[in-house]
Amino acid sequence: MRTLLKTVLALGLALSVAGCSANEAADSGQGEVTVVKVGVVGAYNDQWDTVNELLKDDNIQVELVYFSDYALPNKALDSGDIDLNAFQHHAYLENEVAEYGYDIVAIGDTIIAPLGLFNNKDKITSVDQIQDGDQIGIPSDATNGGRALKILEELGLIVCDPQAGEMPTVGDITEKIVDIDIVELESGMLASALPDLTAALINGGNAITAGLNPTTDAIYVETIGENVDRLKNVIAARTEDQDNEIYRKVVEAYQTDEVAQTLQDSYQGAFLPAWQ
Repeated sequence: MRTLLKTVLALGLALSVAGCSANEAADSGQGEVTVVKVGVVGAYNDQWDTVNELLKDDNIQVELVYFSDYALPNKALDSGDIDLNAFQHHAYLENEVAEYGYDIVAIGDTIIAPLGLFNNKDKITSVDQIQDGDQIGIPSDATNGGRALKILEELGLIVCDPQAGEMPTVGDITEKIVDIDIVELESGMLASALPDLTAALINGGNAITAGLNPTTDAIYVETIGENVDRLKNVIAARTEDQDNEIYRKVVEAYQTDEVAQTLQDSYQGAFLPAWQ
């Protein structure tokens, strides 16, 4: 009898664990709710509360899974630990797929988040005060680092090899008009390192997380220009799930006027809706 009881309990535990996979189902009192785990980086997530309100009638609930840096959410998505992620732009995703072979794709645009040049207020108050020997932080990943270098070039601080295109590396710098020291750091570390730098190029998400507003605190904000499509942030899914009906409903809920209004109310123009 005792053996039989243990067997029944073990079977019940196994079924419970099996029921909590990528799409968890919970009883809301109005039927089962499908839980979709979405990986994010940073604390700028008010829009997901609006998404969840819009998904209630479909019995779908987004559960955010927080990651500390950009290196983790695509790995987690590819391995099946989460269902979707929403933290990167098209260019970053393309680079990750090429470098690591991830079988993931973009299924919908979300926001545009320009890079801002944030100054150490104890050292400078404007771009023209940057001088020889100053340390300027940029993101260490290839795509955002390339964006940052193009901004420094646009500001007249450096010259990059034209053959490097829109995503140069530090090795592609052919001239330093101002002899700055470029410091490459993981994107999420740049704001905390700002007291040790003269200035840093920080993306909108990490800036907001650190209490910085790109529209009011930055001394320069990136001009998106013709590169706009590659710099739109996305919701990404595994390739095999790109037509998943539930995931498509999450994208549809995100790409609404209600979410656009939340972005405006919460972030005052720091994030722009990319689907409009």
